[in-house]
Amino acid sequence: MLYNSTRNNGQKVSAQMAMKEGLSREGGLYVPESFPTLTQADYSYLLEASYVKRAAYILDKFLDDFTFEELEAYAQKAYGNNRFDSEDIAPVYSYDETTFYLELWHGPTCAFKDMALQMLPHLLTASVKKTGDQRTVCILVATSGDTGKAALDGFSDVDGSKIIVFYPKDGVSEIQKLQMITQKGNNVFVSGVDGNFDDAQTGVKTIFTDAAYQEALNQNGIILSSANSINWGRLVPQVVYYISAYCDLVKCGKIKMGDTMNVCVPTGNFGNILAAYYAKKMGLPVGKLICASNRNNVLTDFINTGVYNRNRDFVLTMSPSMDILISSNLERYLYDVCGKDDCYIASLMDALKQDGKYEVTNDIKEKIRAEFYGGYASEEETLAQIQKAFTEKRYLMDTHTAVAAHVLEQYRKETGDNTVCVIASTANPYKFNQSVLAGIGITEQAADEFLKLEMLQKASGLAIPPQLTELKFMKQRFNTCCKKEDMKQVVSSFLENGSELE
Repeated sequence: MLYNSTRNNGQKVSAQMAMKEGLSREGGLYVPESFPTLTQADYSYLLEASYVKRAAYILDKFLDDFTFEELEAYAQKAYGNNRFDSEDIAPVYSYDETTFYLELWHGPTCAFKDMALQMLPHLLTASVKKTGDQRTVCILVATSGDTGKAALDGFSDVDGSKIIVFYPKDGVSEIQKLQMITQKGNNVFVSGVDGNFDDAQTGVKTIFTDAAYQEALNQNGIILSSANSINWGRLVPQVVYYISAYCDLVKCGKIKMGDTMNVCVPTGNFGNILAAYYAKKMGLPVGKLICASNRNNVLTDFINTGVYNRNRDFVLTMSPSMDILISSNLERYLYDVCGKDDCYIASLMDALKQDGKYEVTNDIKEKIRAEFYGGYASEEETLAQIQKAFTEKRYLMDTHTAVAAHVLEQYRKETGDNTVCVIASTANPYKFNQSVLAGIGITEQAADEFLKLEMLQKASGLAIPPQLTELKFMKQRFNTCCKKEDMKQVVSSFLENGSELE
């Protein structure tokens, strides 16, 4: 299977090259030329398979320059060896007869990003070797919170790689920040950015598209790549868990094979919900894709109007991983829905860069509204949803999952559609302890993050993940903060001096 760039579909590269490069040279995102279709025989295998085998089986359909045995070995390293605290890896929690939470936070960093970023280092480093490239891969990451730690954990001390993560200095939770700045590893570095996530993301993209800088790095044996969901190797493992969730619902008798399910996803950069759309393109019986936003509701407005406009106030919310105004993976969806018109996509992205907005055609607007529903939750609605779930079922959810739960209720009230729905539950509630405490009615303030963990444990009875409690005793290694204009300089200094910069 070959891959095209969304801004140059005349370019055809292998899966290995798409993952190695991360972003195409003109700034486009790599997408497969076609999508495999799931057959009845495929479902028969997947229904009885473990998550490791499901992952290898589905990835094998996209990454045909790897053997199934290689992919299974990578999946075992990613999801096996007790790296996840659930044998199911991505268990489905039954809330009621039509509502199910796909818990994607049972991995080493307690967030859904582990589902892809435990796999990506194996895919990426193998891709570099398979293409005969002897250079060191430098992974650049912009994070709104969870991607950073998951990428650091996945790439820590992986041979032939270095990784540097940029995060908005005031735009992540305290636990998320502690997870990043205490990261162990001789090949890692972390820096805050004086700005928001969009500033960090734009800074990383600018470095990727600086041809002169790339050539200078090349002369020094360095190649840049990405662990953000702009990298196909990061996005494709996310397709797996939607297919896995459907199989689990069939196996436990909640639906019959062939029945439709809706999917509701708390969405910032559009990668997680795009993976559900791609699963649907493969033939998974998905009905409505429900796109849930917080107060930074640029995607809600786009779905409802066809106008993407980032020229608005940026709001810091209690669901910081969704505090995003430039949703990079939307480009991949638009490329698909416009008939792979790369010139049209390039013009939209240029308008976004120059004017901060664009409007799609009426035909595309109709296709979007047929496929997606967009809604958002206020801070008050988010807290109310946490309280409701805890009061009704003693089910504790984080702020991002609560946004999705609220928007699903909103969708059902507006449409009367009570189709079985899977909600992507994206983070362990302990990662956002202060807000979750407020949600369940505890307003007492504690200055210390670890006292908050204990308070939440006492109130909920839910065990604190040990990887969070141990943060209290770990050395805080990284305290760098830079302006967005200086991100390239930070990268250069890290590559020259390593983690001695700390």
